[in-house]
Amino acid sequence: VQLVESGGGLVRLGGSLRLSCAASGFTFSTSPMSWVRRAPGKGLQWVSSINSDGSTGYADSVKGRFTISRDNAKSTVYLQMNSLKADDTAVYYCQRSTSRGQGTQVTVSS
Repeated sequence: VQLVESGGGLVRLGGSLRLSCAASGFTFSTSPMSWVRRAPGKGLQWVSSINSDGSTGYADSVKGRFTISRDNAKSTVYLQMNSLKADDTAVYYCQRSTSRGQGTQVTVSS
């Protein structure tokens, strides 16, 4: 299993970013995928998940601002993040079962 995140960076308060996670080494189309994050000094927090049928779930803290999606042809899962807040600053990880990628840093500045 290999998961490679990209798309993080420095963004202004209220801005947007789109994270990508390229997956390989397993049957992507049948795998539920998730995004989790770790804010500075805090534990891992679930952000969002998408099932193989396209159904989705979101943490209350990001509901209405973040959108998860997947492209099975590209074995890639995305996280569109809008209206970013300072509390969204974290390392974001793509996760499949117990496997995670190396993460991508998102920093929201005022």
